[in-house]
Amino acid sequence: MSELDCLECLSNRIRTNFDFRNYGHALEILTEAFPEEWSELQDALEAFSISVDELKKPGGNESPIPLKFDRVLYPKGWREIRISGDLTIFKYPRAANKKRGHFQDLPDDQIEIKGYIDGHNIDFLKKKVAFDLEWNSKDQTFDRDLLAMRTYFDCGIIDVGVIVTRSTELHDVFKKITDDKGKPILQKYGASTTHMDKLIYRLDSRRNGGCPILAVGIKKGCITGVNE
Repeated sequence: MSELDCLECLSNRIRTNFDFRNYGHALEILTEAFPEEWSELQDALEAFSISVDELKKPGGNESPIPLKFDRVLYPKGWREIRISGDLTIFKYPRAANKKRGHFQDLPDDQIEIKGYIDGHNIDFLKKKVAFDLEWNSKDQTFDRDLLAMRTYFDCGIIDVGVIVTRSTELHDVFKKITDDKGKPILQKYGASTTHMDKLIYRLDSRRNGGCPILAVGIKKGCITGVNE
């Protein structure tokens, strides 16, 4: 199935309210290899909306926005996962009285690097699909997320990753919404926070390595209660 066919299979609401950028045939992999997981992610996108009042609330752990995905995905078996691992290196010398390229069956030395893989966490994982939400963090967070996904991919833990973030067009909406002091809330959604342009820049430069990534941008249609 082509990328266009995959997009046409999405509901009209999802196609209208989200922007999709496909890297490494991630969308095709989701559609063909992980239809159940992709359907559940679509359920989360279908149900997703943000009110103006929610936009005004503090970010971080107090933000209600990440909880919207928790409520849909956790009952379906998605879980936040952190991996760590050590690297063991074995040294096999050439066997005695053998030609070049012939080695002993057992190593005579080994080196262990503790914590060779450590601190890589993913917001949601189910089977071999990883999903991260970055609503309003420092844009360097994308580097951490992409490194985590490519590490999971290189270790054979995942086959594809999905990252949801703000569409850059939301900055126009944030200019219209003011906080309790009458100042536009755009001041807390700055240019150096996580939004689609910052993610695409990193994906275009292949910071995801070989891991297929579907980038999803939350567009204006997801916000309710905005005065035009």
